[in-house]
Amino acid sequence: MHHPGPPRFVAVGESVELAPRQPEPDMAAEWRLVERPAASTAALGDGPVCHLEPDAPGVYRAELTAPDGTHEQGIRAFPAVTETVRFSVTADDFEVDDTDDLAVADRAIVIGKFNDFTMGTHWAERDGDEWVIETDLPPGTHHAIFSFDGSFEATATDEVTVEGPGRPRVELISETVDGDLVVSADARAAPSGSEPAVEFYLDDRDALEESAVTIDCDELRVPREALPETARIHAVAVAERHSVADTLVVEKGGETTNRPATVSRPADPPTWASDATIYEIFVRSFAGETVDTTFEAIERRVPYIESLGVDVVWLTPIQASPTRHGYHITDFFDTAEDLGTRAEFESLVDRLHEAGIRVVFDLVINHSSRDHPAFQLHRAGVPEYADYYERIPASQDISDVDWAGEDAPGHYFNWTRIPNLNYDSLAVRRWMLDVVDEWRDVVDGFRCDVAWGVPHGFWKEVRERVKADDPEFLLLDETVPRDAAFAENEFDIHYDTDLFDTLRDIGTGETPASALFDALDTSVERGYPDRTGHMRYVDNHDEDRYIDECGAAPLRAAVGATFTLPGTPMIYAGQERGVEQQRGTMRWHDGDNALTDFHRRLVALRADHAPLRSPAVHPVPHTVETGAADSVVAYERTDGDETLVVLLHFGDGTAEVSLDTAVGDTDLLSGDPVGSDGTVAVDNIAVVSATTDS
Repeated sequence: MHHPGPPRFVAVGESVELAPRQPEPDMAAEWRLVERPAASTAALGDGPVCHLEPDAPGVYRAELTAPDGTHEQGIRAFPAVTETVRFSVTADDFEVDDTDDLAVADRAIVIGKFNDFTMGTHWAERDGDEWVIETDLPPGTHHAIFSFDGSFEATATDEVTVEGPGRPRVELISETVDGDLVVSADARAAPSGSEPAVEFYLDDRDALEESAVTIDCDELRVPREALPETARIHAVAVAERHSVADTLVVEKGGETTNRPATVSRPADPPTWASDATIYEIFVRSFAGETVDTTFEAIERRVPYIESLGVDVVWLTPIQASPTRHGYHITDFFDTAEDLGTRAEFESLVDRLHEAGIRVVFDLVINHSSRDHPAFQLHRAGVPEYADYYERIPASQDISDVDWAGEDAPGHYFNWTRIPNLNYDSLAVRRWMLDVVDEWRDVVDGFRCDVAWGVPHGFWKEVRERVKADDPEFLLLDETVPRDAAFAENEFDIHYDTDLFDTLRDIGTGETPASALFDALDTSVERGYPDRTGHMRYVDNHDEDRYIDECGAAPLRAAVGATFTLPGTPMIYAGQERGVEQQRGTMRWHDGDNALTDFHRRLVALRADHAPLRSPAVHPVPHTVETGAADSVVAYERTDGDETLVVLLHFGDGTAEVSLDTAVGDTDLLSGDPVGSDGTVAVDNIAVVSATTDS
């Protein structure tokens, strides 16, 4: 079925892509705009994939003519909430020894989330001693990176904060009342935002007639006899800004009048994900210093992975690639020769499954290597590949590559060796869906590289595609910085860059330990739904190691935070062995065994105590008797049956902390006594039971 999918929700000025699903490269497909607000002059271009940029609030309706018929897709555009901000830097802000060359530059390249980190689209102009750029941005904290040549050898960063409310949130709840389906919307205001209203939307794919639906404020009601076999109901909370939409899927499930419909929430993460611990393996550094890493070599080391107690292994790319890291893929359908055959990879997966460990595959579909045959054919003018890659005007290209033409490939940052695929091409969309199909039955989930570079509509199609056969399949996004829009029927778990950055700032002493509460609150401010999963981590293959930046003592406290706060903790292989290099070789013979045991005990503690996997966190009043007060934080975790108090100390030595709360006298993590008279001795982390005085 080529229907383009669910209704879409955007702010005025945001572009939304419209594309048929299950495309064939040469199929005939055409769009036209059949409804728009009276104040709008928006239009759609030609082609099977179009982009609508709403220019006025209201409802837009687009009609798709495809081989299987005519379909409609609704787009609701909400007012944009933005403010003009000014980013600026001086020569002194650049990390270079000699600023004389900078002094003559009239302008600088600027990238940030606001332009998807694309060079050549935004420039800062010289204004006296500063380079300045202004742009309109929504509420929140924003960063801009300045560069003169795009090489990242000399950069400067500026940060601005736009005051204003975050995004509201909404959750749909259903019940059967007198045989009717009643859907209630629990709408919650954003911090500093006003109380939201609720808007319900039906799905154009279903046969549920609007005339059969009754809506009263935050409640929708449908008589059972009016329900089609499947109905999808969407809702958005609307205040100063709009929420991520929530969705319920209603299956009528038979003709018995008294039988209630079956209702599911397609955006919910798999049931196992919130209890899991992820272990990321940077594949080619895992086997050791003198042994080449292969699938067989990793398989022989599964007993070690199993001993950690982790539930999921995320492998960095294992497909054909000329690079050590594997993200420059030259064949999406086969494994890298140096790692082994497809059969050997599947043997590794089977061995991990035998150990009770799921496998997450690094899905790289934003780009290919420029050594991929498709890109070579594209650049060489082969007609069938003309639209496979993004193209930008030569005037926008700031690379030092001679692309031998008047256009250049689109790419992010300075990644000239990995050109962006063109999702306006049906052939590319078909190609990448085939890649998804190739691997989804082999593994248990995808970590989606540069997820922010692939259109939302495509991710929505991928989600429905993989979840239709396996609802427990995991989708983990790399969106840096975070963006709650990817939680709208797209991904299960999201990188928590806010906590990551905050733990770094705490570890270096730039911010107090209590700032981790602010980082957690940011998830709410950004509008992530309560049910959303967040990956909590201190290291990954793209960042300098925490131990290198902050030291060994803060590392233990930071790791302790990831295992005792809500979310899904992730260990980056080598973190637990004391590896100091970002993608350094695993330290097998000279690793830090005490640190490894520390990680094992944290994994086991979280598995054994349900409060550490619960959603709520409450700060605990405390007094730091000895040690730096700013380096200590305490919080309560409870599931209603058991209550634990977690204390973290990011400083050196031991902090003596007194609590008003009565606690047990044993640290559940180490088994050591923690003190008496309400005083707890904390080296880096202590976890104690809250007790009730008799």
